[in-house]
Amino acid sequence: MKTTKIQWLKPIYLMLSVGIGLSACTKNFEDINTPKDVLIMDESLLGQAFAQAQYTAMCGQYQVGQNLYADIYAQYFATTHRNFNSDQFSETAAWTNIAFNYFYASTAPQLYQVEQFTEQQAMPVENAIAKIWRVEMYHRVTDYFGPIMYSQFGNSETSVAYDSQEAVYKDFFVTLDEAVAVLEQNQTAQAFGNHDQMYGGNAGKWLTFANSLRLRLAMRIVYADPALAQSEAEKAIAAGVMMTNEDNAGVLSTINSINGLATWTYINEFRMSAAMNSVLAGYNDPRLDAYFNEAGGRLGGTDGYKGLRNGLPAVEKADGTINDTHSFVDTKWLPIIDGGANLPNVVMSVAEVYFLRAEGALRGWNMGGTSQDLYNEGVRLSLEQWTEATPTEVDAYLSSTNTPMPLADQWNSPAMTDIPVVYQSGAGFETQLEQIITQKWIALYPDGKEAWAERRRTGYPRGYAIINSLNPDIPTTGMMRRLMFTTGEISTNAVAVEAARELLNGPDANYTRVWWDAKPLDLFPTPTN
Repeated sequence: MKTTKIQWLKPIYLMLSVGIGLSACTKNFEDINTPKDVLIMDESLLGQAFAQAQYTAMCGQYQVGQNLYADIYAQYFATTHRNFNSDQFSETAAWTNIAFNYFYASTAPQLYQVEQFTEQQAMPVENAIAKIWRVEMYHRVTDYFGPIMYSQFGNSETSVAYDSQEAVYKDFFVTLDEAVAVLEQNQTAQAFGNHDQMYGGNAGKWLTFANSLRLRLAMRIVYADPALAQSEAEKAIAAGVMMTNEDNAGVLSTINSINGLATWTYINEFRMSAAMNSVLAGYNDPRLDAYFNEAGGRLGGTDGYKGLRNGLPAVEKADGTINDTHSFVDTKWLPIIDGGANLPNVVMSVAEVYFLRAEGALRGWNMGGTSQDLYNEGVRLSLEQWTEATPTEVDAYLSSTNTPMPLADQWNSPAMTDIPVVYQSGAGFETQLEQIITQKWIALYPDGKEAWAERRRTGYPRGYAIINSLNPDIPTTGMMRRLMFTTGEISTNAVAVEAARELLNGPDANYTRVWWDAKPLDLFPTPTN
């Protein structure tokens, strides 16, 4: 067994279950980023460290890192807790601090050490897989903030410079090139023993995921760098992307490391959004009862599917009845019911890949099919993933002219949009794009991070205007575009943060668009009132 001494970034602990957590304070930043302690690491500890980096990247600080931000801004959910104002476009600095610090004090160092160890010990397959996971977990962070600590992380200095989002994304493609080159030569290899929580160490599966991830990132930058986007997307297709639901990427959940969403459903502080209600019910979508329960209580009831408009002020949530009168998530996401502890944390699905290909084909790229055919297959695979719909039922859904429906709520909310399920092959570009992204949004559920990024990039799904905004810079018909640099970083890494602000396309504010968020504003639809 290979054994080596490797410097360990303090204070880092090899966490073996969700019950052991770490939430570092930024006052310890120098300790976090300065190697001091030495740990004897062998291949067994390596696998456990990689597994922990996988789980915490998806589930670490899930409530304040995803549920109260991205899940809300994607309009999957609306908050029902009277003291939670993120739904009214108000960022809570303490929440952002917790999520940011957890990533940089736990997840990032774990993976950093895995990369360092596998490089030092000449373990190319493990090193390639670690690089792919680095791209996956860091892209979610830069999509939140824009510039981030990336290339200089682990530099042993008391200050760590931020990279521009453009530089980070371009490095992602280089990193994927390096990893793919190794895995193409080792497709039958196994890595990390039985510790890999996504593909069980199957190098061939990781290769397919890397190509699919390249496609996602390529599409993300289509409005910022269209030539690079097309080049990288077509490279991904040529190399081979996910084709069936057996290729889906999901981080394993167990009784000790339960599904991220399930870790917070016991708190009972959010409900289905009006947007999801309008679309899924209007389409008579089979995924409605796979995603949500009928209103009538936390465990579901018989009062029908009812969504809630985002952005309710505290006074409208004060009497505590709002939970029982609106739909909660399906019981599969409750931690002690129907195996919710074991539901995988979806990283990427084949349905998403088909919708990415459909958009690429719409743009005239070589995606191996027509936009319509790829759209239909994306819908089909999502229905297969989440429901037991028969082929006949799927065909009927794909040919349906159903549209989202108005809601019988206190605001008399109109239908969120008027697009049908059946693909409008003769319509204009924006109509077809709206169809693709709306179905993609349905299929991505409950991955709010990815769905919020796509809403910012494309303007779809349209969503509803929020009821009330507490952010003086963003109207109710606007959108949160990013999270601000954390107060902890401003106090402990001030020089780097000030330089990072110069890398933004505007002030350090929630309305400033990140680099890839570059679609012309006159093409953005206005959320429905």
